[in-house]
Amino acid sequence: MPTDDSGPRPRPAPFLRVVRGDPAPEEAAALVAVLTARARAARAARAAARGDEEGPPPSGWRDRSRLLGLPPAPGPGAWRAACRPR
Repeated sequence: MPTDDSGPRPRPAPFLRVVRGDPAPEEAAALVAVLTARARAARAARAAARGDEEGPPPSGWRDRSRLLGLPPAPGPGAWRAACRPR
């Protein structure tokens, strides 16, 4: 039996709170960007210290190793090999 959750939900705690002053939206956005970058760098450093993988392998669109193969040689079936992934 489903429950009715149509009531108001509690708001989560704010990520950033301005204690003094009135920063412009651009200043707040710059601060959030810096804090996010530092948090990601710290997470990557911890992962590297543990010897974890850095993340998923690169996608096929960004993987440049496919460009290192030789071009297909002319001959029967060369047109198929030109478009087939290696």
